[in-house]
Order: sequence, then structure tokens, then C-alpha cells
Amino acid sequence: RERSKATTMEEALLQFAPMQSSVDEGFWHRLSSLKLNKLGIDDSPIHIFGFYAPCSHSQVSNHLTVLAESLPSELSEASLIPEPSRGNRNRCSVPGILYNTNTVESFHALDKHSLLKKEAAKIWDDIISGKAVEDCSLLSRFLVISFADLKKWTFNYWFAFPALMLNPPATVVNLKPASNWFSVAEAESLSAACNEWRSSKSTADVPFFLVTIDPNSRATVRLLKDWEACQSNAHKILFGFYDPCHLPNNPGWPLRNFLALISARWNLNSVQFFCYRENRGFADMRFSLVGEALITVPQGWKDTVPNAVGWELNKGRKVPRCISLAQSMDPTRLAISAADLNLKLMRWRALPSLNLNALSSMKCLLLGAGTLGCQVARMLMAWGVRKITLVDNGRVAMSNPLRQSLYTLDDCLNGGESKATAAVESLKRIFPAVEAEGIVMAIPMPGHPVNNQEQDSVLHDCRRLHDLIDAHDSVFLLTDTRESRWLPTLLCANTNKITITAALGFDSFLVMRHGAGPLSHAHNFSAETTNSSPADRLGCYFCNDVVAPTDSTSNRTLDQQCTVTRPGLAPIASALAVELLIGILHHPQGIFAEADINNSATGATEKPLGILPHQIRGSLSQFSQMTLLGYSSSSCTACSHTVVSEYRNQGMEFILQAINHPTYLEDLTGLTELMKSATLLSLDWDKENDEEDDDCLEI
Repeated sequence: RERSKATTMEEALLQFAPMQSSVDEGFWHRLSSLKLNKLGIDDSPIHIFGFYAPCSHSQVSNHLTVLAESLPSELSEASLIPEPSRGNRNRCSVPGILYNTNTVESFHALDKHSLLKKEAAKIWDDIISGKAVEDCSLLSRFLVISFADLKKWTFNYWFAFPALMLNPPATVVNLKPASNWFSVAEAESLSAACNEWRSSKSTADVPFFLVTIDPNSRATVRLLKDWEACQSNAHKILFGFYDPCHLPNNPGWPLRNFLALISARWNLNSVQFFCYRENRGFADMRFSLVGEALITVPQGWKDTVPNAVGWELNKGRKVPRCISLAQSMDPTRLAISAADLNLKLMRWRALPSLNLNALSSMKCLLLGAGTLGCQVARMLMAWGVRKITLVDNGRVAMSNPLRQSLYTLDDCLNGGESKATAAVESLKRIFPAVEAEGIVMAIPMPGHPVNNQEQDSVLHDCRRLHDLIDAHDSVFLLTDTRESRWLPTLLCANTNKITITAALGFDSFLVMRHGAGPLSHAHNFSAETTNSSPADRLGCYFCNDVVAPTDSTSNRTLDQQCTVTRPGLAPIASALAVELLIGILHHPQGIFAEADINNSATGATEKPLGILPHQIRGSLSQFSQMTLLGYSSSSCTACSHTVVSEYRNQGMEFILQAINHPTYLEDLTGLTELMKSATLLSLDWDKENDEEDDDCLEI
């Protein structure tokens, strides 16, 4: 009879329903952001939290869920353990550890047996030390390994819920619904006590507890640390836990480590356990289970960590899971993430000082939407600039799409779309998140006089250009003619805006940054009160001229009217122009930065982005490039103290004078006198040469 009883107990092994995982999409978004913006290539373990609750549906088990808040925020240290919110009855927090690898090969190469054993050892240490009695959530520690492919938005992952194995395994006697185990009075009292426990903010999310029932059928729910106090007056003692499982004949996974704690801490061989389950948020004794577990452990078993199991199965197989969020993500959001990926990867190793916030908030004004303007706009977006305004008054011609990358044949039909409008529409098709605006307007130019009927329209354009420059942080001068760059150069010097010029010849180019305005009070030079030394600041596009800009389009043949350049020139110059802006933004002195040349002592080794030149001149015929330095001229027709001051004093009247009178700027800046002096000097030199020639003839 004893042998038959033993055989029956062996057959009734206590079998547990495995814990199941659920990952909220927000968890992957937070992990991606954390990886890109903070962790980089650091693959140290990350402390996380998961959440579960008692089963509340007779057909569906609850899962352990990880959410965005399971991970530390970007503002906190990843090595710190995040603090979960407490008191939420539907979120019992459980500590976990995340190993996120840098490559998929590293993910597959992880020693899963060792990782599981390591977490199981933590659980065992918490049991032996008594920490698990004080904080019972430690019994449900979990482990996640993952690899995040941030280019494809796919995530490989595998959960493990370490469970200590009793040897020999525990057996179960008389497992049945709680309503059949207790008397009616006991069941009612226990339901009321559990509901009160679950309603209290201090205990609602405590997943392991003691249940005592006195001789009067009154049930009480207590913390595990009250075990000693329960010994004297309790008629019945049960060990309760929040059971996420819905199965009628199997308790949930958390009971495994709970039995190990009971056996190790209190040396019990027979344990009555209570699988607490709910229906619509209240205790359900018909759904909950009660059983008796029989535990037999060998002597000295506490001296070593028990073996552990717990890797989650994927459709019955021991393989990781993979999820792709690319299909579920909004296309615009996916485009933003993909666009930022390369920039954020730069910060991992190559350029940790890259200021993405400065780039994304930068407002760039592009004057000209032709060959240069199209290329510059695309390069700016590649660097993370999101606010771009293009100004042009031309229309897309049939000859444009091959060289101007934002236009297609459709933009040329029916007389051609406005370049500014078509360029903006193209930018938004390329990257929907760009904040682009197209302005159709002409830029007033010196040497192109206006009559009285046109004056109001020209002044309106001048004021509009002034407002546009004032509203932006940087300005690119990308127009076809020299004179069209004069007014923007003056307005930028007046407002001290970052200004980049790119200009093309047939096989040569110039890319340069303009110096700070002459009336700037920043950096290490003070405002000019007189014509100061040219060494005070860097020059502008016009500082080397000895004549004012004039009409360069009239009386020109077709090849002189069009910008005839080698096709490869514009992309090179455009890229350099944008790189020059990025260098200014990341230089501690910004627009006031001194100029470097390629053989200067301060080289790229000292600056993350290398040198910051003033001018870059290149030649495709020689396949050469050089950096040059030019200081501002006190006689400059665009950025000198005299011109900027006169503009401030006279405003639009000054601009009209410059437009209508070809010599006005030369007279104002002293270039006229300079040319006269040069002519007289040349005459004197010629006279001296003639006298010398006469002497020679006489000899």
C-alpha cells in the first residue's frame, strides 16, 4: 500500500505553466533611441523592469510585459536601476537585465546557459540572504538578450525566466479550485481579504504573500516577512502568489522559485499554495487554485546553487524571436529615423561632439534654386537640417533636370514650374519631414536701373529679402550673377549672419564664408568707428574687387548668358559649401572663427571636423584644390563699415542709389579716387619709361 501511494505521488509531478513574454512597441522605440543617442557601442547589461498581473480571464494567461518605461531614460545613467511606479494593481514590477549586442553574430554567440545560470544565482543569493522575503519581486527576475537592427527596424530577442529546479521535483496532492478547498465562510472571507489587499496602494503590486485562516473562518493576507508571527494563532497557513496562468490544472511559473524559498528559508516539506486569480478585477475562488506541494530535498542542498531552466520557447522550439516594426511605422516617422541614423552613428565613435540639435533647429536660406541650390538643399538635409527656404524667380527649363537634381521633365511642361515651388515639392517627396518653403522673387541688383513705375516693386523685394535674411540663421549665395549677390551680402553683413558663397566657372569654383559684419560687437574686435585695419575680420565675396558690381547679363552671347560649367563641378562646390557651414556651427567661435589653411599648425587632429578655411578654390582641369585667406577691405562695396553705416542711415534710399547709379558705390567707398591715383601712377611710370628710352636712343 505504501509503494502504491509513493508511485501515485511520483506520477502527480507538479507541472508549471511557463511564463510568456509580451513586448510593447514603445520598448523597441525607447531602446533604439537609447542605443543611438546614449549607449552607442557600449553593450554593458542594462537594468530593466517588466510587469505582470494575476490572470483575469479564464481562457487567456497574462504575460510579463516590457514597456518603454521599463528602460532607463536617456537623461539617466543606463547602469542605474530604473524606479518603476508603485501601487498599480495591474503592474506588478519585476526586475530584469537586458543584454543588447552590437551585431547579430554577437547575439547568436552569447552563452545562454551561463547567462541563465548567472541570473539564477542572483535569485538563490536573494533567497539565502533573506532579501527575497523583504522584496518578493526578486523571485521573478528575468533576462532578455537582443539585437536591434536600426537600419531595417528589426529586433531579435529572447526572454528567459530563471526557475530553480528542486531535485527531486515537487509533487502535488489534491489540486483543485479554491472554492472546493475552503468552506463557504472561508472562501468569502478570503475573497474579501484579497480584494482589500489588492485595493491597498502599499500591497496591490506585492505578488507573493501569506494567507492565514483562524478557527472562526476569518482569513487574513500578510507579507512574507510576517511568517514567524503567523505560527502561533493560525489554524491554516497558505502561501499565495499572483498567478498569471489560466490553466485549470497547472499553477503558473512564479510558484517554482516560491517553493524554493519556502523550502530553503523555512524547511517545510509540505506546502499548501494558493494560486490567486481574478475575474473582472475581483478575487474569484472558482478560478483560483489551491493545492499541496510535497518537497523532498537532500541534505546540504543549500550549499550550491540549484540548476535552472527558463528560456522561453518560440512556437515550441528553442529559438529566438524576431519582430519588424518597419511595416507598422508611419512612413514619415520611419523616414525621420532612417535619415537620422547615419548622423547618430557618427556620434558613437567618429564624431561624439556632433550637435544634432543645432543642425535640426538651423534655419537656412538658399538664394538660388539652380544647379548649386538643388545640391546644397539635399546636402543640408543629409546633415540633419530640417528648415530650408529657397528663393528664385526662374522657371524650370528643359535643360535643367539633367544638372539640377530636384527637377524632372514634368516640372518643365506648360512653360515650366516655378523653380522655388518645384524644388520645395521635390524636397518634401524626398523627405516628408523637411520644413521647406519656396519664395518666388527677384533680387534687386546694382547696374540694373529701375524706373519710377518699377520702384515700389523693387523696394518691396528689398524689404522682403531683408525680412527673410533676418528670419534665418545662415544664408547661401548661389545665384548665377555677381551683382545678384551684392544686396544679400550687404544685408548679411548688417545683421551678422553666417554667409556662404559658392560660385562656378567653366572648370573652377570658389567656396567661401564671409566674415562677421563690420559693426559686430562680439569676439575679439570691437565695432568700427573708422575704417579699421583689414586684419580685423575675414573678407566677403566683394572685398577683392576694385570696381562695383555691374550688369553682367546684357549684350552677352548664349554661352555667356548660361552658366556653362563642367557637370561635376556643382556637386563638389555644393558639398564643400555645406561642409563649411557645418564646420562653423561646430567651431566654438562660430562666425568669428579665424581662418585655417591646409598647412596651418592647428590641424585636423585638434578639431573633430578638421580645419575651417576662409576660401576654397578648386580646379577640375588640374584636379587641384587650395585654401586661401583674404581679409576684409575698408573699401569693399558690400561689407565695409562705410557701406553698412550708410545703409543703416538711409535704408531703402541707399539701395536705390546703388541700383540706379553705376559709380555710386565706388564714389562712396573711395574706389573712384583709388582708380584715379592708380591711373596717375601709371602715367608717371610710362613717362619715366619714355625718358629712359630717349636716353637710350641718344647713347
